[in-house]
Amino acid sequence: MKRSVQGVLAATACAVAVAIPGWAYATPSEGISGVTWVDIEVPPGLLPFVPDGVHAVAREITIEPGGSTGWHYHDGPVLGIVRAGTLTHPEGDCEPVMFETGDFINEPSGPDHLHVGRNLGTEPVILDVVYLVPIGSPLFEDVPAPACD
Repeated sequence: MKRSVQGVLAATACAVAVAIPGWAYATPSEGISGVTWVDIEVPPGLLPFVPDGVHAVAREITIEPGGSTGWHYHDGPVLGIVRAGTLTHPEGDCEPVMFETGDFINEPSGPDHLHVGRNLGTEPVILDVVYLVPIGSPLFEDVPAPACD
């Protein structure tokens, strides 16, 4: 009985993975690590400059040389500063935008703003970022690479 339940669960997991195209075609990240400093829900009306019902997360993200975030977008804005290294950051048109140490990053939200972060250098890229996503939304949504990549 135990083996048949495990078999059914395994078959169900495989069927779900095949049925969800984003899983099959998303571009995985590699060489990425992160440390979360703050993870809070901001109540509506608490701060006038923060949209209502926001999940605010402050993180340090490290991208090792040769590492990539994978293609993705955010359901809310992301603000950040490059603390170290040079981030190569193409958007959906695949034109690379370079962010160097001290540069400010402002990533707009939504699937029209897909992008990837890459470290093409020899030293780690360190980013300090704040995500402002709707409560209940993930920090990012994986997507397939655009045709130009």
